[in-house]
Amino acid sequence: MHHLNYSDIKAAADRITGSVRPVTVAPVDAGAVPVTSRSTLGEGQEQGCDFWLAMEFMQHTGSFKARGAQNFIQSHREAGTLPDAGVTIASGGNAGLACAWAAQQQGVRATVFLPANAPGVKVAKLRSYGADVRLIGSEYAEALAACETFAADSGALTSHAYDHPLIAAGAGTLLEEILPQIPDLDTVVVAVGGGGLLAGVATAAGHHGIRTVAVEPEFCRALNAALEAGRPVDVSLNSVAADSLGARRTSHMALYAAQQDGVHSVIVPDTEIIRARRMLWDHRRLVVEHGAATALAALTSPDLHREDSSARAVGQSYGYRPADGEKICVVLCGANTDPSDLVHDGPDRA
Repeated sequence: MHHLNYSDIKAAADRITGSVRPVTVAPVDAGAVPVTSRSTLGEGQEQGCDFWLAMEFMQHTGSFKARGAQNFIQSHREAGTLPDAGVTIASGGNAGLACAWAAQQQGVRATVFLPANAPGVKVAKLRSYGADVRLIGSEYAEALAACETFAADSGALTSHAYDHPLIAAGAGTLLEEILPQIPDLDTVVVAVGGGGLLAGVATAAGHHGIRTVAVEPEFCRALNAALEAGRPVDVSLNSVAADSLGARRTSHMALYAAQQDGVHSVIVPDTEIIRARRMLWDHRRLVVEHGAATALAALTSPDLHREDSSARAVGQSYGYRPADGEKICVVLCGANTDPSDLVHDGPDRA
């Protein structure tokens, strides 16, 4: 079982710099996005924390996944292990887009498997990156099985959405780009789906002595449940962010990263995810997917101390309360979303 280490992140950064867009980091205006701090100064006066947004949704293909896909393909190319049949993946989401894009960049074939009911806009986007799109069955499991058969028959290299060290190490390069822009960073906040972003970022952050906050929707918490159980377990998925964060089970690699000192797992309710996404639109005219807003929701959720113990398993923590003066960067990881629910009928529409 591979555990990521910092040398994996460093190698990925050296490999993909110049092939991906450097992340832009923007400070949040004081008071623009209300954050509840853990402590107060003087007579109830809050100093608050300093926080920044890492605008990774501006990455190629609209999400951080481009980093891992680029690292995966370039690494195999360097090692001479990239087959003539190219790469294949079963994903209509951000991972599939990233794989198709990186393959096109590297001049290799990409064969992407999707259920037949996949949205036409995703199929068109994949084809725009030169991918051979195969529509199979009505469920993801059927597309995945077809992808595995294709890989076995053709010799194509199978890429994974998150559970691969090269994919996760690519994601970790984000932290290496954020640090020079916020040299005294205390904490980085990331959303968690399968855990590739978390594994990469937490590994890099741990090396630099930076805290990582891993955020999941309350009813889409594969990592949180794995930490509780001490091993990856299946969870049910019921969240507005499940389209991008909906992994039924986290990876061993992500669990290992999350078990290290300085990594905190928290959950947030869907109502707060929706509110955080709206807040980004209202304050910055930023349109992000619900998965990206999940990270911000950890800071903006009001205290959720629940008396109903049945609704809250032992060890579950709602949101993250920074200390006064804490320097925090929230990673906005993707923006492959339909913005119409933000822009029509908004409160400021003339």
